[in-house]
Amino acid sequence: MQTRNKIFDDISQLMTNAMGVAQGARDEAETAMKSMMDRWLADRDFVTREEFDAVRAMAQKAREENEALKARLDALESKPD
Repeated sequence: MQTRNKIFDDISQLMTNAMGVAQGARDEAETAMKSMMDRWLADRDFVTREEFDAVRAMAQKAREENEALKARLDALESKPD
């Protein structure tokens, strides 16, 4: 009976060690993936939200000015000489 318990203890210890190794491999893979993603994102020329909003506001202002100038030009062109 004692031998049987020893075998189960050994198998249990082996499984526990295997789970620890698997967890360590998972953590290492996760860290490597995060590092790769950080490098990939750093290599891209992404703009910040503030920069995007500033350019969008400038484009909106330019669009409004173009519409005002077009209306003014249309009014001048339709005016009789």
